[in-house]
Amino acid sequence: MAVDITPSKDGGVLKEILREGTSDKTPQVGAHVIVHYVGTLLDGTKFDSSRDRNEKFQFDLGLGQVIKGWDIGIASMKKGELAVLTCAPNYAYGASGSPPKIPPNSTLKFEVELFDWIGEDLSPDKSNSITREQITAGTGYANPKEDGLVDVHLTGLYNGQQFEDRDVKFTLGEGEAEGVIRGVEIALEKFKKGEKSKVFIKSKYAFGTSGKPEFNIPPNADVEYIVELKNFEKGLELWSMEGPQKVEQAVLFKDKGTTYFKNQKYELAIKMYKKVVECVNEDIDFKEDELAIKRVNLLLSANLNLALCFLKVKSPLEAKEASEKAIELDPRNEKALFRKGQALMDLIDYEEAVKIFQKVLEIEPNNTVAMKNIQICQEKIKNNLAREKKLYANMFEKFAKQDQQRLEEEERKKPNIMHGTLGEWGQEERPGGRDATAFEKENPNILMLNANGSGEFKNM
Repeated sequence: MAVDITPSKDGGVLKEILREGTSDKTPQVGAHVIVHYVGTLLDGTKFDSSRDRNEKFQFDLGLGQVIKGWDIGIASMKKGELAVLTCAPNYAYGASGSPPKIPPNSTLKFEVELFDWIGEDLSPDKSNSITREQITAGTGYANPKEDGLVDVHLTGLYNGQQFEDRDVKFTLGEGEAEGVIRGVEIALEKFKKGEKSKVFIKSKYAFGTSGKPEFNIPPNADVEYIVELKNFEKGLELWSMEGPQKVEQAVLFKDKGTTYFKNQKYELAIKMYKKVVECVNEDIDFKEDELAIKRVNLLLSANLNLALCFLKVKSPLEAKEASEKAIELDPRNEKALFRKGQALMDLIDYEEAVKIFQKVLEIEPNNTVAMKNIQICQEKIKNNLAREKKLYANMFEKFAKQDQQRLEEEERKKPNIMHGTLGEWGQEERPGGRDATAFEKENPNILMLNANGSGEFKNM
C-alpha cells in the first residue's frame, strides 16, 4: 500500500515498501547514498535503469543533486529497503519533462533499493575523514565562524566506549586550548544552532600518531563524537571595522598569542599572531600618524613572534620569511636579524648565516650568542669543506681505478700478434710438429722470445 511521505501531504511522493530494511536508521541530509533503481512511466515504459548498466548510483542526499521526489523518498528509507516511489510532475521533471524519454508533466515510478550510505563528508580534503550523521536538525541558516564563541556538549566514543562527556565553551579555532580535537572544530563550522549529530573522525583530525593515553586511546585511532551545538556567537568581521577597532582586536590577538606561547601551545600562538597581521596588514585604515605607528609596531611584533614560534616548531623556512618581513619594517632590528640567522642555520645555509650574525654584531657588538653562532657556522663550513674534499678525492681515486681497469680490460681483449708468428708454439703448432731445437737449426735467424718477453736474434 502506497503512503504519502511528502512533508506537506500533497500526494507528491507516494511510497510503497516492497521489502523492509534491516535497521532503524535512515540517511540524513548530506549523506552519500548508494542505490539501484529502475525508472518507468505510468504505462510501464522503462526510461532508465542502473540495474541494466550493472552500476549502482551514488549521490549526496538533500542537496538538490537529484529530483525532489528522490531527496524526500530516499531520506525515508532504511538500509536494505526496497520500495517504489511514485513522484508527481512537480516532484520530478515538471512541465518540461526530460526529452526524449520523459514527456512533459509526467508522473514517474522508481523501484529503488537502498544499499548503504556514508555520513556527510565534512573533511577539508573530501577524504571522508570527518563525516556527520544528524540526530537532531538545527534551526536557522547561520553557522559558527572562526573566532566566534561556541557553547557545545561533547560525548566522545572509542570502540563504543565513552571516554569523555562534558559541556565546553571555547572560541572556534582555539579548541586545542580546551582539549577539543580539530575534527570537532571543523565539523562545528557546518552546524546550526540546536543541532545534534554524530561525527566520525579519522585519526589525523583526532589524536593522531600520539593517541590519548589518559583516555586509553592508542596512536592512529579513529573516534566518534556526539556533538550538540547549544549556542554560538558571531565570529570576527574585519571588513566592518574601522582602524581603531582593528588595532584593538590585533592587541587582543597578540595577548592571546603570548599566553599560548608561554604555555608552549605554539600552533595556537602562530594562529593568533597571524590574526594580528590580518587585522593590520592593509594600511588604508591607518592614515592617522598615531594609528600608523601602532600598526607598524603590531606588524613588527607579530612577525618577530611568528619567527620565534616557527623556530620552536622546526619550520625554518617560515621563520626566515617572518624574520624578513620584520626586517623590512625595521632593517636594524637585532631580534629580527638574529632569528633570521637562526633560521638560516637550520636551513644549513651557514655562509649566509655568518653574514646575518655579523650584522647583528654591528648593531650590538656584545651579543655573545651571535659570536658563538658565527664560530659554530665557521666550524660547520670548515667541516663541510673537508668532507667535500675527501669525497672528491675518493671520487677521483675511484674514477682513476675504473679507468685503469678499463684500459687493462681493453688490452687483454686485443689479439696477440706475436702469438703464432714470433711467439712460442706448442708442439702441435710448430711447422710439421717438430721440436724447437730442430726448428731453430733450420731457421737460425728467427727472433725468439725469452722468458721476460724481450726478443733477440739467434745465431746472427
